Amino acid sequence: MSDPDGLPSAPTLERIASAAAQAGAAVVAEGYGKARAVARKSSPTDVVTQTDLDAERLVGEQLMDATPNAGLLAEEGGGTAPHARLQWVVDPLDGTVNFLYGVPLFAVSVAAAVDGEVVAGAVIDVLRDELFSAHRDGGARCNGAAITVSSCDRLADALAVTGFSYRAGLRARQGEVAQRLLPLARDVRCFGSSALELCWVACARADGYYERDIKIWDYSAGAHIAAEAGAVTELPCPENDDLIVAAAPGVFADLRAAVELRPV
Repeated sequence: MSDPDGLPSAPTLERIASAAAQAGAAVVAEGYGKARAVARKSSPTDVVTQTDLDAERLVGEQLMDATPNAGLLAEEGGGTAPHARLQWVVDPLDGTVNFLYGVPLFAVSVAAAVDGEVVAGAVIDVLRDELFSAHRDGGARCNGAAITVSSCDRLADALAVTGFSYRAGLRARQGEVAQRLLPLARDVRCFGSSALELCWVACARADGYYERDIKIWDYSAGAHIAAEAGAVTELPCPENDDLIVAAAPGVFADLRAAVELRPV
């Protein structure tokens, strides 16, 4: 079913996102173990591989075939049709550094936004073949089975996950935040894929996630999936120093307070 303006319904967008993510995952899996950096972006440590480019091309083609009038905002290729009501937000390989080093933890992320609001998304853990997906007011799923956030209600019992900026100065401040959080939480982990870390909050493998200096293609699908699974979420903006938080309702407030940047 489509809306009166001809846009696909949110459940249909979830299915399209899922199929495109799976197609991208096949490309990424084929390239695993053969990776080499072909470019650098924001810093010498922020790399691009040929697999990023190949997966993005295929995902974009599949999305445009399904929704020819949509726009596409992708990590490596920039944006097209910025005024289209439907925008696809794509990270063709979230966890590129892991992929480059042979660390078996990376994902393909695809989100659908209508009039600026994410209404559907899919994230696939490439090597585990776990497909996380959700659509607005439809709950969240892993390989089709419903998932929900944890019932943890104390930060002291919470497993928190995070990531770090490619910018050395900010990374130093993020280290200070992590040092402050460590004695307050059960533990803190960094796995190198924000999309998967958000999905792990959604399925209760972690109790909370936070990060700064993260891009829209990194978090759009994962944050939507976490929210549909019952997480409390806060998205990046200038007013919160570009912080994203997604956590079980019982620990959100304490986690949010613990990771506040302090004046230097």
